[in-house]
Amino acid sequence: MKENDIQNDLTSIRSMMERSSKFISLSGLSGVLAGIYALVGAAWAYTIVYGTGGFLSYREYVFENASTSSERLIKLICIALGVLVASILTGIILTLRKAKQKGQNVWGRTSRQLLYNMCVPLFTGGALILILIWRGYFGVVAPASLIFYGLALINASSITFKDIHYLGISDILLGLLAAIMPGYGLIFWVIGFGLLHIVYGSIMYFKYDR
Repeated sequence: MKENDIQNDLTSIRSMMERSSKFISLSGLSGVLAGIYALVGAAWAYTIVYGTGGFLSYREYVFENASTSSERLIKLICIALGVLVASILTGIILTLRKAKQKGQNVWGRTSRQLLYNMCVPLFTGGALILILIWRGYFGVVAPASLIFYGLALINASSITFKDIHYLGISDILLGLLAAIMPGYGLIFWVIGFGLLHIVYGSIMYFKYDR
């Protein structure tokens, strides 16, 4: 009995240490929904740029004129912002709900560190992508977004679930492949932000949320 009591005490201490050093209120379901938002947004963006048909074929879009390019670019930026805002709001709502259910504090030292670790690569990548768009290098946008997002996930994985680390590596590899095959950038974007989010979100949901 004493040995069992010691093991139980060690387990409790380990759990307390993990709660204090890692942010474990992330919701796997928010990852699934973010992936769905990304798929919807990507499909909408594809129809704006290319029209319908031949989704898996190589596409190299050439803007007809300045007014057309500006109009479509604004639409694409609005779609991207809509997906981003919907994903962030969903993540916040579900994370708050999970934290409340588990009696955890959402805003503390670990959550601030997690936010910092993610925001540095994300804001750096976002600034670079805006510069690339401004300079007209549209073919590099998808690889850059995947790579910097992957770096942000790896940077944040030390503060939260380790599964995030592998999602980050997957996104970086997809970004590098997208750089090698620029005509398929949207396809890699769909896989990285859509399908992988759904897969990893499902894994985290069944592993940690239930």
